[in-house]
Amino acid sequence: MADVARLAGVSHQTVSRVLNDSPHVKEQTRDRVLAAIRELDYHPNSAARALVTRRSKTLGVVSFDTTLYGPASMLYGIEQAARSAGYFVSIASVRSLDARSVQDAVDRLRDQAVEGVLVIAPQTSSVGALAQVSSAVPMVALGSGAHGRISGAAVDNESGALAATRYLLELGHRTVHHVAGPANWLDAQARQAGWRTALESAGAPVPEVVPGDWSARSGYQAGLRLLADPEVTAVFCANDHMALGLLRALNEAGRGIPAAVSVVGFDDIPEASYFTPPLTTVRQDFGELGRRGLELLVAEVEHGSRGRDRVLVAPELVLRRSTAAVRS
Repeated sequence: MADVARLAGVSHQTVSRVLNDSPHVKEQTRDRVLAAIRELDYHPNSAARALVTRRSKTLGVVSFDTTLYGPASMLYGIEQAARSAGYFVSIASVRSLDARSVQDAVDRLRDQAVEGVLVIAPQTSSVGALAQVSSAVPMVALGSGAHGRISGAAVDNESGALAATRYLLELGHRTVHHVAGPANWLDAQARQAGWRTALESAGAPVPEVVPGDWSARSGYQAGLRLLADPEVTAVFCANDHMALGLLRALNEAGRGIPAAVSVVGFDDIPEASYFTPPLTTVRQDFGELGRRGLELLVAEVEHGSRGRDRVLVAPELVLRRSTAAVRS
């Protein structure tokens, strides 16, 4: 920093203000300091800064199965929110969300001097696991596993499924069939609950749930099963990948979409608007989810204690061409 100050012709304190993005620096002075930083290829030493301030400005994330769209998008949302808040992120991945795996991941992160931990918690096992993790570090759960003894943020899956199902009923469909996610996923349970509530509230028949595993392949197999019933006119899928497989099965059988069958998904993956036809779906705002989860964690870090706050992020129904009113 002394070298940068000397080259820029400013004080050590001015360099510090520029690095900390202080508003109390003239634009011309800021530009001169930044030019000196680039010329000298200067990078602040985070380890040295942590020794002085006793703050690592690093948060840990325990992630699970990041190949799936939801958890992977949560991880991206956390990283973006942390960067905006001036924090670094360190990640520990686990193969299963049992208590021992989560505790081991938290211990690895604590060895890196993280100030708090976010846990992506989508499965039923995560609720019990988080309840058993040591309380020595601030911790927040992200996803539907955000229940119990710690704070958490999640998308309101139930209200999203409720809105999707009601929309199909308002189009005149007698009932709505459901292709569900895995039974041990809390998101899948909440979406199924929202679908069922919408049907029961409307006095509509509640068909047997068709199980899936989040994959397009399972959606295709669900489509083959639903094709056996000519009365099927509307299907709500618990995610967009299963909806994609369902669309293929219906297209191969000559069941026009949406002329014969309306289809709604959940997630609004980037490819959803390019399906044939473009998919009506429920959009999750993972950027907002990451931001709200990070706010909870930073508040705990600042106060030095865990909380039990619960934040729900509202989803949005996105209308495209895979749904239509029932034909007479």
